[in-house]
Amino acid sequence: MKFNSAFLRWSAPLVMGAALMTGNAHAQSETTECIAPAKPGGGYDLTCRLAANGLQETGLIDQPMMVSYMPGGIGAVAYNHVNGVRDDDPNLIVAASTGAAVNLALGKFGQYDADEVRWLGALGVDYGAIVVKADAPWQNLGDLMSDLKKNPNGVVFGAGGTVGSQDWMKAALTAKAAGVSPRQLRYVAFEGGGESLAALLGDHIEVFTGDLSELRPHLESGKIRVLAALSDVRMGGPYADIPTATEQGYDVEWPIWRGYYMGPKVTDADYNAWVERLETLSGKDAFAEMRKARGLFPMNRFGDDFDAYVKAQVVQFKQLAKEVGLTQ
Repeated sequence: MKFNSAFLRWSAPLVMGAALMTGNAHAQSETTECIAPAKPGGGYDLTCRLAANGLQETGLIDQPMMVSYMPGGIGAVAYNHVNGVRDDDPNLIVAASTGAAVNLALGKFGQYDADEVRWLGALGVDYGAIVVKADAPWQNLGDLMSDLKKNPNGVVFGAGGTVGSQDWMKAALTAKAAGVSPRQLRYVAFEGGGESLAALLGDHIEVFTGDLSELRPHLESGKIRVLAALSDVRMGGPYADIPTATEQGYDVEWPIWRGYYMGPKVTDADYNAWVERLETLSGKDAFAEMRKARGLFPMNRFGDDFDAYVKAQVVQFKQLAKEVGLTQ
């Protein structure tokens, strides 16, 4: 789907969020803003609040950070707005996630690609997970992969997103790791993780591709078995007993990062100042507790490292999208 950029620049009004107040003479003194490319209350709101609250409470800014909401086009409205209207604003950051990289790969941001903004950094991350019922026949990921190879249509996957979404991508990459074409998958789309998990427990699907953080309340219930975490290393705490897909011999990772970008014409000096600010924030103990309370794990990628990381993700997603016929 293509979007008319002139229309997108003006089609979504800004709804100003409430700001937090504190002060520090050595902090950023100008008013800063974070755009959440969605309605209040979702993941992008959380991402903006993470920066706004964290920077304020640790004294890295001395004036309230404004949080604005710009829903539309699953992020496309905000992306077009920044490129077309505020491409050099040194005080504006925009919330983004792995979902933004997926949508860029699918061409859902109109004329713009991943190279059109300056990717700033990520302050937190969640990870995908492969989940089955506790009484499922698969004790580990290898068992599931073996059955998937024998009969791809015999295993019903489900998650909170349609074909092409993040949750579908997790299932598609899992199939690919088993040597199965994602086109052969049986996949059922639901409205969200809660509905998907209910479908799993109700035997309407057999495999749920969810996120680690949303599983925490269910880990001790005895009703589910997490076959694999789609992280690069095992997570600690309540997730310590969950093996990664990689350690089971399957190269499948799905980090759901929470990060930010800036306009393409922001100066190097202003960009680097923001990189330094976020790096400093990520090292604060108070921020670590704030991030943990929001169900996120540490992720420390900033500046050029993060920029290269996001662009490489988009390339990977484009290749996958072509393989399964989502794009030309």
